Amino acid sequence: MSTSLRKPAAPPTLSGNTQRDGDMADTIDDQQTNPAPAGSLRELMHVAFPLVISAGSLSLMNVVDRIFLAQLSIDALAAAMPAAMLSWTSMSLAFGMAGYTNAFVSQYEGAGRKDRVAAAMWQGIFVALAGGISLLPMILFAPEIFGLMGHAAHVQQLEIEYFSWLCPVAIPTLLSTVLTAFFTARKRTAVVMWVNIGTSLLNAAAAYSLIFGAGPMPGLGMKGAAIGTVLAQSLGAVCLAALMFRDGKREGYRFRENFGFDLELIRRMIRFGVPNGIQMLLDVGSFTVFIALVGRLGTEDQAATNLAFTLNSLAFVPMIGMGTAVVTLVGHRVGERKPELATRTVWIAFALSGGYMLLFALIYLSVPGVILYPFMHGDEVALFEAMEPTVIMLLRYVALYTFFDAMAIIFGSAVRGAGDTMFSLIFTVVGGWLLMVAPTIWAIRNGYGLHGCWIAVSVTVIVMGLGFLFRFQQGHWKTMQVIEEDPLEGLP
Repeated sequence: MSTSLRKPAAPPTLSGNTQRDGDMADTIDDQQTNPAPAGSLRELMHVAFPLVISAGSLSLMNVVDRIFLAQLSIDALAAAMPAAMLSWTSMSLAFGMAGYTNAFVSQYEGAGRKDRVAAAMWQGIFVALAGGISLLPMILFAPEIFGLMGHAAHVQQLEIEYFSWLCPVAIPTLLSTVLTAFFTARKRTAVVMWVNIGTSLLNAAAAYSLIFGAGPMPGLGMKGAAIGTVLAQSLGAVCLAALMFRDGKREGYRFRENFGFDLELIRRMIRFGVPNGIQMLLDVGSFTVFIALVGRLGTEDQAATNLAFTLNSLAFVPMIGMGTAVVTLVGHRVGERKPELATRTVWIAFALSGGYMLLFALIYLSVPGVILYPFMHGDEVALFEAMEPTVIMLLRYVALYTFFDAMAIIFGSAVRGAGDTMFSLIFTVVGGWLLMVAPTIWAIRNGYGLHGCWIAVSVTVIVMGLGFLFRFQQGHWKTMQVIEEDPLEGLP
């Protein structure tokens, strides 16, 4: 695309210095309204708490969907996760690139450069739209893909139906990922929290009505669950966009002046974002292949695995919010050239996340029946009760690796937030495919069953956690930066 499509940025004249003075005033105002010391627990919680609640609400949204589908049949529960994971796998490359907008926006915000924040947001939006639209043809290949998984024929039909109606969710999901960066980078994470809570509530209401029917409207089953998710995510994206443009106009981010393709900026975003996207593709893809392989053991083992991962998400997904906060604050400190403050923030985040994960490990080990209870209703109660001991056994594996999951999330987010995406890419390939997928194939072929598969998962998560901790301790990330030098730096 021609660079003439990009609106020219303000030249480094008096108007440029006025912009910087305005940024400084905004920084002072932010310090007055949020006087938390940099690198403190208070600062981290100001940013992270709403993000944890946001991610937790989305995790609960998925759990509620699974509970509703469990009321339909064990086949519906078995089909839900492979279809959802294939949806995530197909959008993961674009999701990783779009999500890395947060690192750019955080570093520009830390450097006090509002014009570049606006430009980075536009590039992220373009990536999200292109990625979401390009995934729609995946619907045409759904029968062939699920046919290769080799699951039971009736489960395959449900997988195809769910995936086909869920596929359009890529567009609002990718857009929301980019739009969220504008608020997280500015430590306005409460906005994200309220939008995501609203999205989750709308999804629950829409999913229930569409799955089971309401009034004269007949129930749509699996199709209804997917449609409810698409509708809720679309409304969430619209709300985030409206709030972003409102704040941008009020606070001088000049979105209109910076609209268009910035080829130099998008090249840098591709340079750092593509490895992040490939990492996510390979990471999510390895778990998708793992779930597909487990499905070959039988529908009950597949459903038990899906249910165990669903309950695992109650611990795992909220900590993604903490990881996003780490990316944001590390980005700020790198932009400010204060990596030691970033180190302090990361260790505080790990202490909180590790404690949270250990609490859930205790729940998985001591009261698994309590968190399984909502699923034990519907037309196939006897089948679910027969499956319950298997799920409880799998939750013991989850309890074993969940603390190391916190390591992988926090320390992985820290190094990626500074720009160390290539290590993350290579390490994810080794972990996901050599330590999990390959041993799972061997375990199934040699009759080690579900235990062999879950041993591979546990070893993988433990190695990933320790590996990212080691990389963080090496300190290479402290000298990295994804943004360009400020041409006005050093000017009076």
